[in-house]
Amino acid sequence: MTEPTKPFDPNPPRRNFYGRRHGKTLRQSQKGYLSEDLGDLRPRGITESENPDRSPIDPTAIFGDDRPVWLEIGFGGGEHMVHMAATYPEIGIIGCEPFINGVAMLLGKIRAAGVSNVSVHPGDARDLMDVLPDGAIDRAFLMYPDPWPKARHHRRRFVTPEHLIPLARVMRPGGEFRIASDIPDYLRQSREEVPPAGFQIIADTDKPWDDWFSTRYEQKALREGRVPHYLTLRRN
Repeated sequence: MTEPTKPFDPNPPRRNFYGRRHGKTLRQSQKGYLSEDLGDLRPRGITESENPDRSPIDPTAIFGDDRPVWLEIGFGGGEHMVHMAATYPEIGIIGCEPFINGVAMLLGKIRAAGVSNVSVHPGDARDLMDVLPDGAIDRAFLMYPDPWPKARHHRRRFVTPEHLIPLARVMRPGGEFRIASDIPDYLRQSREEVPPAGFQIIADTDKPWDDWFSTRYEQKALREGRVPHYLTLRRN
């Protein structure tokens, strides 16, 4: 099968966003994290106001060198992202999350852990992928994504061509894409739609990765009797 390709698009179409951006009222400490920490951690050139012509950004400017760059798509409360940053201080990891309460939680965990190899985009991962050059990402994570369980909403899932083809473009050949979910139908769709976008399944198991950190979403799934599953894919 011929791998689909999609060149950098300087004028991506306007797109819908379906998830929540705000939840319950933030605590004062969380408001402090957002006002004091987010500005220094946010990658530049992602928003339309900073980059109106959507020119490709230089990934080395995010962390100040040419270290490997990892991407977490929808980091939730940030447990996994901070764990990875602490475990692998030689890499840089960018997290994308439009839910501002999750961003505030992550910033608190970054402070507590004292990690510095992180960057935080408080928005849609597609906005970042629009401006990353080809092959910029060495590893990507999709950990317990929103399942959108109703059939009419399955097109909103991340594992659709709208998201996967841009992800394949920004990942280097041989790069690793990890997916964790407790929703059988989400895993079914992942197996069907991710490989045609330019990936090969190399592991499909109920055993987590050796460096795995169980998130609060996984703990909730286990309490409610759902079985977590872990997919590992390689960029062709």
